[in-house]
Amino acid sequence: MQSHTRPRLSVVLPVHNEECSLRPLAEQLEAILGSLVGEDWEILWVDDGSTDSSLRAIKSLCEKDGRHKFLSFSRNFGHQQALLAGLRNCKGECVVVMDADFQDPPHVINQFWALSQQGYDVVYGRRIIRHEGWWKRFTAALFYRLLNRLAEVPIPLDAGDFRLMRRRVVEALLSMPESDRFLRGQVAWLGFRQAEVAYERPPRSAGRPSYTLARSVGLAVSALTGFSAVPLRVASWLGLLGSLATLPVAAWALYARFVDHDYVPGWASLMLTVLFFGSIQLVCLGIIGEYLHRIYNDVRRRPHYVIAESNIPDVK
Repeated sequence: MQSHTRPRLSVVLPVHNEECSLRPLAEQLEAILGSLVGEDWEILWVDDGSTDSSLRAIKSLCEKDGRHKFLSFSRNFGHQQALLAGLRNCKGECVVVMDADFQDPPHVINQFWALSQQGYDVVYGRRIIRHEGWWKRFTAALFYRLLNRLAEVPIPLDAGDFRLMRRRVVEALLSMPESDRFLRGQVAWLGFRQAEVAYERPPRSAGRPSYTLARSVGLAVSALTGFSAVPLRVASWLGLLGSLATLPVAAWALYARFVDHDYVPGWASLMLTVLFFGSIQLVCLGIIGEYLHRIYNDVRRRPHYVIAESNIPDVK
């Protein structure tokens, strides 16, 4: 029997087609959590519409140990929504969020816990070495540095969602109502006392990454539009630049008309002018459209996800 109304430590794991890694991961987590808090822990698995046997493996873990909980979505809603569902339904005084593919090494939780016991509200992992392709490493490094430079608040470089948060941070995070979630940015925005743990990110133990190029780009766009107004200002700057660029063209046209009397319109110059200003307008409309899309998602007020199955009473 647990000695607290809440377990001392919860672990939230989004799962999408990870059947091969679930049992060994559960064994490692049980040993680590047992060494940290004894019997006072829970593990919450969030099945994000897996098409393999992941849900069956999760249910088997839950049947063997009641401290394993699960949620199963009606379809694939995405990694950030799976994290949100886990955070809404976990009970721990401290909560660790991590991936289920062994790229977030379980042993790092020991360091997270040690720093949390020193009074830190958030302890996040920073990837100092990534065993991934050069293109993935390059684009990830570029994205984090661009976001950090443009964002309204500093967002830690090379840090994913792998972290530990105290309950008050989780509650503050859940109070943020937006539909397009970028949890690592939202946690940075909240503040509190934060610390980092550097770790080496190993390759996937099995399976294929769920984050396709399209999803990675979508997450990057969501992060930039959610935490920076700079793209909107860039649109304004492009409009101003285009306006200024018309001044020498207008001066040339007036000179040709009234001084040189040579004002036969040139097809090339006309087309170049139309293409230049047309492209600026399209870029500006695209930027504005991304922000309108965020507003549209919030105005629709659709649920972030739909739960098909769970072993948690009063699931949220």
